[in-house]
Order: sequence, then C-alpha cells, then structure tokens
Amino acid sequence: MKRGFSFSVTVVVSAIVFIYFCTVFVFIDRWFGLMTSPGIMNAVAFTGVAFMCVLNYAYAILADPGRVPSSFMPDIEDPEVPIHEIKRKGGDLRFCQKCSCFKPPRAHHCRVCKRCILRMDHHCNWINNCVGHANYKVFFVFVVYAVIACIYSLILLVGSLTNDSQNDKQRSADTFRVAYVISGLLLVPLSVALSVLLGWHIYLILQNKTTIEYHEGVRAMWLAEKGGTVYKHPYDIGAYENLTTVLGPSIFCWICPFSRHIGNGLRFRTAYDRVSTSSTSK
Repeated sequence: MKRGFSFSVTVVVSAIVFIYFCTVFVFIDRWFGLMTSPGIMNAVAFTGVAFMCVLNYAYAILADPGRVPSSFMPDIEDPEVPIHEIKRKGGDLRFCQKCSCFKPPRAHHCRVCKRCILRMDHHCNWINNCVGHANYKVFFVFVVYAVIACIYSLILLVGSLTNDSQNDKQRSADTFRVAYVISGLLLVPLSVALSVLLGWHIYLILQNKTTIEYHEGVRAMWLAEKGGTVYKHPYDIGAYENLTTVLGPSIFCWICPFSRHIGNGLRFRTAYDRVSTSSTSK
C-alpha cells in the first residue's frame, strides 16, 4: 500500500519529539537534576515509555491492516462457520463491487485506502493508515503508552513548576516559560483526548466490537426491539475471552506489540460456536 507525505503524522512526530525533550531536559532536570539518582531514574523510565510509544506508533503506520485474499470465497456449507454476514438489502452474501471480491466477516471497504480491510475498525488520519485486523492491537498498545507518557509528563511538569527554588524563579520564568506554556497546552488536551480514546477502545475490546460494528449494533438493537426480539453481538464471547482474542492469551503480552495469536482474519470465534459445540456433544 503506497502512502505519501502525511501532515497529520508529521504533527504527531513533532509533538512527541517536543514533549520528550521538554520532559527530560526541562521538567526532570529542574525538579530533580538530571544527574541525580531520582533524575536518572525518571529520565530512564520516561525514555522507556516514550520508546515503546514511538515503536508502536511506527508499527501502526507501517503495518498492513489486513488484506482480503483475492482467492477468498465464503463457504455457506462449512459446518465450522455457524454464521455468515449478508447484505441488509436482498440478503445476499456481502460482495464489494469496487474490489470485485467477497467480503469476509467483519471486513469493510475503506474509501481512503481504496480497498477492503479485514476486521476494519476505522481509518485513522493520525497514523495515515486503516486500523484493522493486523494492526489493531498495536494501535491500542500505542494509545496505552501515549496516555501513560502524557500523564507522566504532565505530573513532571507540575512538579517542576511547584518545586522551583525562590532564587531561580525569575530565570525560570524568562528562559523556560515558552516550554512550559506550549507543553501545558499540548499535554492537557492530549491527556484528556487520549484517555477518552483509550476508554472507548477498552469498552470495544470487552464487547469484541469494532467502531463500525458498534454503530451497526445500535441500529440492529433498535430493529430488534422494534420486532420484539433481543439483539446480541455475535462475536461477544465473554469479557475475558474477548480480551485474549484481541490482546493475546497471556496477560504479560498484552502491552507488547506482538500479534501472533490473531489468525488470518477470515474467520472469528462467535457466541454460536459454543451453542453448536454443546449441541454436538449431546
């Protein structure tokens, strides 16, 4: 997938670089002293968080979110696939006219990327890429580290301001005022916005939904209630199972940018798998 220059990515990278240097060489240095034990510990800790943030951000940008194989063909007679997604109108199997291929479950066509994306969540301008099956976890982990980094830096900023010595206040106001003001204007809204985004995706993961499926589910619930039935998201297999499906089987790998557990993105476990399994065992 060829992508050119992205202004949004440039803004994010510039913000990361600015916040990192201000945090380490202004906030930590003025609060603890960069060569003291607390200063070194905080500098190393923040650098580690910043490194993981940048690593996951780069991977989210560069990784292919999930390409639909040209040979994909849904098999409606496969007993291991209890449900098939169909069009709202007509009830036919979902087929993308633009890509000239059938859509696997949870796949959608992205108008920006101009192709179908496996388990598409949304197209994110801030990474100049779609968030899909292959890079959803690394996108989520990036947001986790970004929230930690922003809150950590904000704490260091406030601590640095409140711990300035009386004799150094005038020099601090003249030399570092711009760094403090710009950092504060960046960190406060970023901490709030990223925390809200993190909370939103934690909710989605616990429900095993994508952003697209959430909005589709709102309409499905309304139609179900109108028809006197109850709608249940077919891919919701329980909170813990949903977590391990997205983040991995081990809790120790949840904040690591590895996604070897996710499969090929053409088939997903559903709540109906348990029903079919239990009926077969009987």
